[in-house]
Amino acid sequence: MIVNFFTNEFYLNASILVCFLGFIGIILNRYNLIIVIICIEIMFFGINYFLATSAVSINDVKGLSVCLFILTVAATESAIALGLLVLYYRIFNTIILTS
Repeated sequence: MIVNFFTNEFYLNASILVCFLGFIGIILNRYNLIIVIICIEIMFFGINYFLATSAVSINDVKGLSVCLFILTVAATESAIALGLLVLYYRIFNTIILTS
């Protein structure tokens, strides 16, 4: 018999913590584009984890399909952000934003 030591509240709190850490990373590192892009991805995955945990706890297949859609949006956002980062580096020869 498999015993689950962690409740749904633990997973929901963990996903909120991951999303909050991504938000704090954006606030603290506003001038480094790579860190900001990574923190946005962390926020996407925290929200996705929250949605997946909620969908599994209420046995909702539609929520899991929305999780898949969020993953594709996060992947395209990463590709576009990387292209913009390369373009920014070619123009200004740095990736550090100045105020």
